[in-house]
Amino acid sequence: MLDDRHLDRALWRSRRGMLELDLLLVDFARCRYPDLAEADQVAYQQLLELDDWSLWDWLQGHAPPQTAFARIVGLISAFNHGGEA
Repeated sequence: MLDDRHLDRALWRSRRGMLELDLLLVDFARCRYPDLAEADQVAYQQLLELDDWSLWDWLQGHAPPQTAFARIVGLISAFNHGGEA
């Protein structure tokens, strides 16, 4: 079960050096992270270890994400574009 510290950490780590990513990731983490399957939460945490420019390119569809991150990138993109996540 997700505890408050776990969620707080995900929210804190979703804050990036790029405002545009903050807007995409913080809202996703706040609204969807608590309900993600554990595997998707792990993938999200690992995604946050990557550099901002890779994340930005993937989330904007400028480059395909690494296979390990394809599902979580898809969930974030769908959430931010009004689709089901």
